[in-house]
Amino acid sequence: MSGIKLLMTWDIQPGREEDYFEFHIRKFVPALEGLGVALSEAWLTVYGEQPRLLAEAVIPTMDKARSVLESGAWQDLGLQMQELVDNFDYKLVPARGGFQL
Repeated sequence: MSGIKLLMTWDIQPGREEDYFEFHIRKFVPALEGLGVALSEAWLTVYGEQPRLLAEAVIPTMDKARSVLESGAWQDLGLQMQELVDNFDYKLVPARGGFQL
């Protein structure tokens, strides 16, 4: 596997699950797709001290990844996420097959 993985983690705020899932389906995923980024995998933590959700997307090049993260659309998406989640974080890593954290 080549490219760059955008790894994103967060915890849904208590009592905001329904609002979050509505946002995720109607705004988050379409906004990422509009930036040329498609989610490829997602995991839900059911035990332990890790963030509740981990999502990843593969982006072809570091230049494309940087342009996404520097865009106004990404900044707007982050502000909207902050209303529904806590501990939102993301990082870029070289893509390998399988789970990465």
